[in-house]
Amino acid sequence: MTTDQRPTTIVVAAAVVERQDHYLVTRRLKGTHLAGCWEFPGGKCADGESLAACLARELHEELAVGVRVGDELFRTTHAYPDRHVTLHFFRCDLAGEPAPQLGQEMRWVAAAELHTLDFPPADSELVAMLAGRT
Repeated sequence: MTTDQRPTTIVVAAAVVERQDHYLVTRRLKGTHLAGCWEFPGGKCADGESLAACLARELHEELAVGVRVGDELFRTTHAYPDRHVTLHFFRCDLAGEPAPQLGQEMRWVAAAELHTLDFPPADSELVAMLAGRT
């Protein structure tokens, strides 16, 4: 193994779902990268999968809901020590009431309270924007 290997780049699609000035967030499970952090639901895109298809699959698997994917709200990249991520955040409307399917915590959090939760560093600009702190 060479020492000049570059970290893997992962493409992630995430849903920004707002209801009455509250945002849907879920908590990363133990044993996952950034375990315990809160995040906007979504996940890694499979090779060749569109961002919208990724969101539909992930939200169905994680929260047992359908989704209407709207406009891209925010895009960012972040370099963690072991991986690089490109995150695409989309405004989304859910079809049905979300119900965690993997044992993860789920909350509706007021925009002004988002900054009180522990989000991954890659989400910090979006959280600040949604909370009106930018």
